[in-house]
Amino acid sequence: MSREAVFHQLDRAECDALLASQSVGRLAFTFRDRVDIEPIHFVYEDGWVYGRTQPGTKVNVLAHHPWVAFEVDSVQSLFAWRSVVVHGRIEFPDPDGSPIERAKYERAVTAFRRLVPEAFTVDDPTPARELAFAIAVQEISGRSATPPAGR
Repeated sequence: MSREAVFHQLDRAECDALLASQSVGRLAFTFRDRVDIEPIHFVYEDGWVYGRTQPGTKVNVLAHHPWVAFEVDSVQSLFAWRSVVVHGRIEFPDPDGSPIERAKYERAVTAFRRLVPEAFTVDDPTPARELAFAIAVQEISGRSATPPAGR
């Protein structure tokens, strides 16, 4: 039996499974010499991270600097955890834009409604979060830890 924790690189299927099993992650983005990280609700589907936010400084920054990192964890204990980091470009599809933009918006809304069925309706529990976003997974990596035997 091993007395040491075991660390493991997750393969793509393991990364996808972790993303699909979670609903809260962290969005990281930069502006000038500052890195910000914000928790967000999300849905992962077909290589895309979908979520929603409200207009403001973050959206203004991301409109000009759309490259982001997105991170999700599942932690049971100090040496029993899994973590995935996605890198990609965030988009805010326009519901009134071109047919392609409208289709992207509808995909984002439909996916997010799996998490919050009332989202983007009159019964929305967070109506200020009126902007849908989508992040195409361009790079993905993951790691996990397994505790030493007997712990």
